[in-house]
Amino acid sequence: MNQALLLVALFGGVIVSAIVARRLRIPYPIAFVAIGLAFALIPGMPQRELNPQLLFLVVLPPLLFSGGWTTDWYEFKRNFGAISTLAVGLVIFTTVVVAVLAHQLAGFDWATAFILGAIVSPPDAVAAESIFERMAVPRRIVAIVTGEALVNDGTALVLYRFAVAAAVSGAFSLFHASIAFVFNVVLGIVFGLVIGATIEFVMRLLARFDVVDPSVANVVILLAPYAAYLPADALGISGVLSAVTAGIYVSRRSQTIFSPEGRVIGSAVWSVTLLLLNGVVFLQIGLILPRIVRSLAPSLGTYAWLALIVSIAVIVVRLVWVFPVARLRRMIPGVAKRDPLPSWQSLLVLGWSGMRGIVSLAAALALPFRDATGAPLAGRSEIIFITLCVIVVTLLLHGLTLGPLIEWLGISETDTRRAQEMAIRVQALQEGVNYLRSIESSLTTPGESEALGRLLGEYQRRIEHLHGHLDDEDAERDAKDEREADHRLELAALDAERREIARLRRGGEIPDDVYQSIEYDLDLAGLQLH
Repeated sequence: MNQALLLVALFGGVIVSAIVARRLRIPYPIAFVAIGLAFALIPGMPQRELNPQLLFLVVLPPLLFSGGWTTDWYEFKRNFGAISTLAVGLVIFTTVVVAVLAHQLAGFDWATAFILGAIVSPPDAVAAESIFERMAVPRRIVAIVTGEALVNDGTALVLYRFAVAAAVSGAFSLFHASIAFVFNVVLGIVFGLVIGATIEFVMRLLARFDVVDPSVANVVILLAPYAAYLPADALGISGVLSAVTAGIYVSRRSQTIFSPEGRVIGSAVWSVTLLLLNGVVFLQIGLILPRIVRSLAPSLGTYAWLALIVSIAVIVVRLVWVFPVARLRRMIPGVAKRDPLPSWQSLLVLGWSGMRGIVSLAAALALPFRDATGAPLAGRSEIIFITLCVIVVTLLLHGLTLGPLIEWLGISETDTRRAQEMAIRVQALQEGVNYLRSIESSLTTPGESEALGRLLGEYQRRIEHLHGHLDDEDAERDAKDEREADHRLELAALDAERREIARLRRGGEIPDDVYQSIEYDLDLAGLQLH
């Protein structure tokens, strides 16, 4: 099976997995891995995998850029202290602990042991985020977990490169590695900012000459991750941090860079793209594992035990780190006042959000086959096997228990978040009313005055509707019933409109371009109701 057919098969697996995940209400990554394993166990199934470089150079940049795009920048800055202790301190600590275990228990040389440690040290927030979205977890926890996932990949991959270089060449200098680490991080961030500013300049220039449309804008944004990652990686600086930084920058400037229609289309394009990319990578985990198991058959028991020990270690190390470090940070003058100690429930959720995923898989598969002398790289298959086991164990254990844990701890903030959203909607609507009233005296025709009055009435009705149940729990339930009735009736009316234009189209009474234009408007109206 060539790479193109394999990719088509993987996309089919993504569809099946997404359906299973939705039906069972489990995080997508868990379903992807399970379906991948099921496919791999089918007799006669070709045991092929995607080119590792495809994972690193094609799949990884969009996922990193998207992570930056969806980052709440203010929450990221507010929680930067906690994020940095996890994304830098915990990654280094985990790398060292795993390296010591691999060296002592399996006899790995230090370079190989540190490769394994660097690969399994960074958690992936994809599964955790899918759970957080359903559970309305406090924003601070979400910000820390997602912020950690943005930065820890850069830390881990820098450590990984140094360890691989040491394993291949047999030479290592801690001093030069430390200097290179700082160099990678700083220049990676700077390069990402430059790429983000360049994208903004190009889009503004195209808009000035009116030569850009939403489709072109979305092609630009799809290429942006590669523009940030690939040149940085070729220059030997952190492509991970470059892509993340560019994503944050472009996201913060998206209102001035892209049109409203471009953002609506872009949201749909990115949703599909990210589902496919995540699905392809996580399916690979299930497809690859049986082949690696067979290759290690003579000593599988030994490495299975090591994989279990490493899996337990990365889980325990995270829990051991989170609680004491949170208290130690508050001993720094001014930190406790500015950033109070989170509750033990919040710290437990942070400690239990350490699923491993895409970066670990890509790094393991990208290991070179041979060292500088041309000999097979020691421990490559063993590292891939242990990495796959760690990913599967953490995904299944954390992914299936994190939701129930959050419910048991009772830290959801659904009510608070709903009230905050309503208050912001009221504020935005009131600003719209203020603007309409400010232009009232400048209207010159009866038609304009009539349209203004109608709009003012609609805005006032919506404001009163929201005000009516901001503080009243019973009114909130009534309002929910009313909203559901409104949505149901409006969707039914839109369906009736669609049936009518479809009837006219079938009868040849309207051309396809008119039909598609009206259908697009109806779809946008329906989208607003969901």
